[in-house]
Amino acid sequence: MAISTSDFKNGMYLDLDEGLMQITDFQHVKPGKGPAFVRTTLKNLRTGRTLEKTFSAGTKVEPAVVDKRDYQFLYREGQNYVFMDLETYDQMNLSADQVGEAGKYLKESDNAMIPMFGYEPLGVELAASVELTVAETEPGLQGDRVSGARKPATLETGLVVQVPLFVNQGELIRVDTRTGDYITRV
Repeated sequence: MAISTSDFKNGMYLDLDEGLMQITDFQHVKPGKGPAFVRTTLKNLRTGRTLEKTFSAGTKVEPAVVDKRDYQFLYREGQNYVFMDLETYDQMNLSADQVGEAGKYLKESDNAMIPMFGYEPLGVELAASVELTVAETEPGLQGDRVSGARKPATLETGLVVQVPLFVNQGELIRVDTRTGDYITRV
């Protein structure tokens, strides 16, 4: 069941000659002269590389059937991350390359969404923000209250983020998983 370029949405999966791709950005263009076209930015889900491709308007492409399943992160075993399917309780090992940037935010018993193409995991998707404990940071100095002043803080997962001066060691903070920025204290 092929879909038209007019049905494109960000995050949609496509099965193209170049491989299994995800649309990260697209733009319908109708020039003053000539036929309309769709300019897309695609991410190869197996290699992680991005590709810019232009389709003629109305071109039919094959969508990829990707099933997103809920998993729970159990523990790290060397370079592998072990996840458990929340429905079947089956365990699955993913390499650090497959987990990617999400590994910086994962702690034991966190839930994650893993998109599957058949039996092949395509990575790990987390919530937009996670709550992590500050493992180490220097105390803010009294009187050092320059507007917007920040200091580095190492979180329980090893991730280092810039936090405001009032955040102390042992506090729980919320971090944006898309940008890696501090959001607020919890």
